Amino acid sequence: MQSTQTKITHFANRATKWIGSPTSLVVHTIFFIGAFGLIFFGVAFDQILLGMTTIVSFEAIYLSIFIQMTVNQQTEALHEVREDIEEIQEDVGEIQEDIEEIQEDTEDSSSEESTEKRVLLKVVNNKRKPTKSKPINR
Repeated sequence: MQSTQTKITHFANRATKWIGSPTSLVVHTIFFIGAFGLIFFGVAFDQILLGMTTIVSFEAIYLSIFIQMTVNQQTEALHEVREDIEEIQEDVGEIQEDIEEIQEDTEDSSSEESTEKRVLLKVVNNKRKPTKSKPINR
């Protein structure tokens, strides 16, 4: 069943693409001129119109079906793209949250380092300060 559906879809896509081409315009024009040219071969004008109307009606019906199939495919493809965009937006949001956490961790870490540096500087400065010593009496 899937293979048959794929073949029909492929045929519909090709037919829709061909119908919208300049080649199709030329072929249809030649066909219509040829059909009306049947008058010169003794075919009644009423029969030509009846045949042309029937053919054009069938062609219009199938063409509208093919076009609708193509529109449905494009709609489905757009829906898939929309889902992909939503997933990407969620991923970007999660990445932004991770970046904010990293920034907070970095800020916390740098403030802790600053405190440690200040304490170490005090210790070092205290060791460097000359102590007031009493003169030694001899």
